[in-house]
Amino acid sequence: MAAKRRALIIGGSVGGLFTGIRLLRDGWDVAIFERSPVELAARGAGIVTQPQVLAALAALDLKATRDLGVDASRRQTLDRSGRVIATDHRHQVATSWNRLFGILRAGYPGDRYHLNRDLVGVTQDEETVTAQFADGSTATGDILIGADGFRSNVRRIFAPEVQPLYAGYVAWRGLVEEAAFPPDLHRQMFDFFSFGLPPEEQILGYPVAGDGASDQPGARRYNFVWYRPADEATELRHLLTDENGHEHEISIPPPLIAKAVIAELRAHAGEVFAPQFQEVIRLTEQPFLQPIYDLESSRMAFGRVALVGDAAFVARPHVGAGTAKAADDAMRLADALRDESALSAALSRFETERLDMGRRMVEQARHLGTYMQRDFATEEERVRAERHRSPEAVMAETALLDFLNA
Repeated sequence: MAAKRRALIIGGSVGGLFTGIRLLRDGWDVAIFERSPVELAARGAGIVTQPQVLAALAALDLKATRDLGVDASRRQTLDRSGRVIATDHRHQVATSWNRLFGILRAGYPGDRYHLNRDLVGVTQDEETVTAQFADGSTATGDILIGADGFRSNVRRIFAPEVQPLYAGYVAWRGLVEEAAFPPDLHRQMFDFFSFGLPPEEQILGYPVAGDGASDQPGARRYNFVWYRPADEATELRHLLTDENGHEHEISIPPPLIAKAVIAELRAHAGEVFAPQFQEVIRLTEQPFLQPIYDLESSRMAFGRVALVGDAAFVARPHVGAGTAKAADDAMRLADALRDESALSAALSRFETERLDMGRRMVEQARHLGTYMQRDFATEEERVRAERHRSPEAVMAETALLDFLNA
């Protein structure tokens, strides 16, 4: 019966592709619908390839060759003067969103991937589910999977009460081509996962895959993430206001970030960071801004509809769990659909398993994010924040999912 079933996947990014490829392998008829009118590219920056991502790529027999990413196992923390004050080692490979997306996109048939399909409605009955798109077209299948990310239209339709909660701080991100690194800076920084920990702020940087032969010396990139507190009513609004005075909601396209905001960013870096991080930020041609939000769904299944990845849960970037959760959600959903004879039983099993996992990831990311808090509701929060201000704790837990095994 599975060979005759049809899956509609809303969202053509990493989560949608992991889900689509796996269901195709299991014999489903699959169609992916992406709201963007053009092929996705140049979205996101560095990605730490967690075990769940590697396991999913292997299970799908995708040829993730040795140039998937760059070794980012050596960790170090720099003080304000640039001196190394702590080191650690955690086996990890870092890649880029573009590289991972390219591998997945090449593994999914082009005629089953539909661009410019913006979901506006969903109807379902006991036998089928139908997606309605802004262009007037429709598609009908046995299951609809919302893999459409943080701004999920599927979640908006079925759980409109679930809204992102601002965490009180933002992340500035940037990528620098390896060839732009001066020799001394390259020697001190490029092959390390490095941290800087000024009060109430945090910066980390690591090498990631570049375009083409991504692991080749000279062709790689360096990715940084800088967390800074930003009051929602004042500072965040300032950051989201472009050169023309227009205030954007939730996020702002990088080219529209006001020049004065970027100048302020570079000036502040000179006040709080090691010279090495200052230079990395100076070399970044176009920083981009990511306000940090928590998003936590109470349900992931609605009749013949399921949510995966960031459509259901968004954990702060500290745990490096975004692509890992998307990959694992895809594989677990497919497992349930394979093992259970009834769709309702499959989605019930999937929801039970993944709700707990999503909540644990969000909670762990909140714990790590207490470093950036200025006010604490409880003594426990204050103690936790103090712990996560130590280089040893930061290096032992950032971008690692060991807590899932606890």
